[in-house]
Amino acid sequence: MKVTAPFSRATIRTRIMWTIVLVASVALATSGAAVWVLDLRSTHADIDDRLVLTRQELRRLADTGVDPVTGTPLTDPTQVLQTYMGHSVLGSGEGQLGIVDGSVRLVSAEGVDMRPEADAELVKRLLTMAEAGVSTIKTVDTAAGRYRVLVVPVTDGTTTAALVRAVDLNVAEAGLWRTMRLYAAAAVVTVALVTALAWLGIGRLLRPIWELRNATESIDERDLTTRVRVRGRDDLSALAAAVNRMLDRVQRAVEAQRELLDDVGHELRTPITVVRGHLELIDPEDPADVQQTSELALDELDRMSTLVGELLELARSSQSDFVSPEPTDVETLTLQVFDKAGALGERRWQLEECASGTAVLDPARITQAWLQLAANAVKYSEADSRVWLGSAISSGPSPDAAELRAWVRDEGMGIAPADLERVRRRFARTAQAQRRASGSGLGLSIVDNIVAAHGGRLDITSEVGRGSVFTLRLPLTSPAQTPSDTA
Repeated sequence: MKVTAPFSRATIRTRIMWTIVLVASVALATSGAAVWVLDLRSTHADIDDRLVLTRQELRRLADTGVDPVTGTPLTDPTQVLQTYMGHSVLGSGEGQLGIVDGSVRLVSAEGVDMRPEADAELVKRLLTMAEAGVSTIKTVDTAAGRYRVLVVPVTDGTTTAALVRAVDLNVAEAGLWRTMRLYAAAAVVTVALVTALAWLGIGRLLRPIWELRNATESIDERDLTTRVRVRGRDDLSALAAAVNRMLDRVQRAVEAQRELLDDVGHELRTPITVVRGHLELIDPEDPADVQQTSELALDELDRMSTLVGELLELARSSQSDFVSPEPTDVETLTLQVFDKAGALGERRWQLEECASGTAVLDPARITQAWLQLAANAVKYSEADSRVWLGSAISSGPSPDAAELRAWVRDEGMGIAPADLERVRRRFARTAQAQRRASGSGLGLSIVDNIVAAHGGRLDITSEVGRGSVFTLRLPLTSPAQTPSDTA
């Protein structure tokens, strides 16, 4: 059984907030550690500088052999140590003592807090260092504390002495520790403020996502009208706008599906009712009635079969792979369609214009749409009337604006201005068309979908009693291959 970690179940707001808090905490801790190391090194360097200065001053005094205040000659190392220790000003945490012939003979004056002689372990190690007779600066750790000590030997050949200057590192570093405690407190407050501001800021930034989730959860088949409110122009606003566009497409698709089901139910109900009615009234003893009813039923079933085929074609036309655009020679396509159109009916077919060039389109689907327009021209025009086919390429202000126009013009009965938009809809036929010829009313819908799949449009101009012009207007480049889509 897979166990999900608690953090993985947290909301995105919580995860982003904790990520920000973690980054801020690591940054503050790293900077604090860097400050601590640098300040500690600086403190130790200052201590060593003072100890080196002490060594230089003592050696200068030993070399001159004269008290700089009284001018009294200094005759032995003990006097040198006494004089120097008497004139020295000790800082906080500093102490000193004088070692003569292997024992502590001189100590700091009263009032000095740091007393090296009080730490027996320290004194023992200082005596060993003084006995070596070498000037030394080193750190000494004892049970009582940590010290940075200077041992400077002074000798005249008969007496061996040494000055010891000791600095209590715990005292020297106390100020640094206070600073770091203040820094830690400030860091905690900073992290708390960052946490609060991050929580509020992230909540404000993620509000469109919450609204998006609420909107999508409230949408169902019965209500597709909910939309996400778009604020600003950032990435989340663009996401909300994209979701709204998707919902628009879903709503249109669902509404189109409902309309299609309603239309299909209406159109299929009529032939079914006709067949059923005649079958219920048939006289099985009358061969003529049986023959007549059989012919009528077959005719209605053929009409239903044609209708179902056109409905399937219409349904496929809304799929993304309905068309397969490819570079196509327009002149060859035009001549092929013109040759095929001649078999549709006894008309005076004329090729009005033939374009020369290449267009990116699906030649099979464009041929289907073009021939459907030609078939309509035959259906709604008189025998021996003229029907024109033609194609032309129109240039635009840019290469992407160029388009191919492919048209069919007839001398048929025409379409009234009020019906020009209605004839594009499924199963829509004018009263005059219904009286003249049978049909499902799906032809122009299929043509419209084919043209739309190519990124084009179908233009219709007509005059009642004089004829119509149906024009396929198609971009020379496929919509899927335009620079704006491939960028």
